[in-house]
Amino acid sequence: MERDLISRLAHADHPIAAPLGDAAVTALLNRALPRGDEHILDLGCGGGEWLLRALALAPDATAEGVDVSEAALDHARREAAQRGLADRLTLHEQDAAAFTPDQPPDLVLCVGSTHVFGGLLPALAAARKVLAPGGRVLVGDGYWERDPSPAAVEILGDLADLPTTVDTVTADGWVPVYGHISTRHELDDYEWNWTGSLAERAPGQLATATEHRNEWLRVYRDCFGFLTLVLTPAG
Repeated sequence: MERDLISRLAHADHPIAAPLGDAAVTALLNRALPRGDEHILDLGCGGGEWLLRALALAPDATAEGVDVSEAALDHARREAAQRGLADRLTLHEQDAAAFTPDQPPDLVLCVGSTHVFGGLLPALAAARKVLAPGGRVLVGDGYWERDPSPAAVEILGDLADLPTTVDTVTADGWVPVYGHISTRHELDDYEWNWTGSLAERAPGQLATATEHRNEWLRVYRDCFGFLTLVLTPAG
């Protein structure tokens, strides 16, 4: 089964593809959209859930999303039509790292997709290139809550701890104006949904779901955290 389809099935019951609950998503978007008429760009939008929720919260906003997955974008289009948001959403099937919007966005989203750019700082650099003056960035990435095992690093990459992650962002010229540290409940809820939804909807992928669950429970559950920040450029 293709990776895109596995991801879509795994996120069927948790459409935000990151360990964040509904209340946290709403709070972050409210802080990231102070006017309510912003133009929003999601770099690596997947199924478009962040954009759809942003448009629902801000009736005067417009949005565009970029992703390489045709299946994910088709899902976003269907959801936008069902929710009456299609007229304010434009989707682009291409590499987010190479995308240049015609209209500078007031908000750039990149939550759980910094890997598309090679990490957190490259993702912020890409956002800075296109961001409108006075704009904001909503970015989410992992960090280590405690020293990881080599196996955890192999699975999730070379992350930093929480203070170092925030220091790295501020040293790069960004000011955090709001943030959310995912709770244990949010982290576990995300993983239970990922593994359970995939096993339930694709019995042929039970081995994939089981492998993922074992990695979570045995390798990275006790050391992985997730941070989402609302940022403005310093100066």
